[in-house]
Amino acid sequence: MNPRIDWYFDFISPFAYLQWHKLRREASHVTVTPYPLLFAGLLSHWDNKGPVEIPPKRGWTYAHCLWIAKREGISLRLPSAHPFNPLPLLRLSIAAGATPEVVDRLFNFVWQDGHLPTDNDAWQALLSEFSLDESALNTQEVKTALRRNGEQAIAQGVFGVPTTVFNGQAFWGVDATDMMLAYLANDAFFSSDDYQKAFALPEGITRK
Repeated sequence: MNPRIDWYFDFISPFAYLQWHKLRREASHVTVTPYPLLFAGLLSHWDNKGPVEIPPKRGWTYAHCLWIAKREGISLRLPSAHPFNPLPLLRLSIAAGATPEVVDRLFNFVWQDGHLPTDNDAWQALLSEFSLDESALNTQEVKTALRRNGEQAIAQGVFGVPTTVFNGQAFWGVDATDMMLAYLANDAFFSSDDYQKAFALPEGITRK
């Protein structure tokens, strides 16, 4: 039986887009269950900032993503503005079933086509593809599902996107893709004392 992983993401994240393509290419033996969530909700819960909210880190983040895309042979086009409001995309993904095919299309809408939900003509065309309209995105059922995904992620210790969770173990970031796949393959490293001690290292000082 194929291993099943939970995958938490937000369409706002280019790193999530990159890992999505890596998973589809390198983990075809894995069943991925996508959970769209609001990244800003995680940041608020953990009192954290997104990478592009730190001025010197902003340009570096985009340049790094472009480099990863080049290295991995993944098509990547930056949208006209970033960050942007991802709620319409997140709600659309849920209203359309959040299947891998839906997630793939919505990621490509932003990170290959360079569109945003504020690009009205492109957005309306996208809604038409799914035979949905704005009212379908704003139902209480959709809003509740999105909020529940965020609560579930926090309960599993998810603090950023993308994050993969398998058997209670979370792997954060596109750079952890290989580490996650090694865990699925029962790599002995994850039974080592060093790995276990990493989660119990005492704090030496706390920044105020």
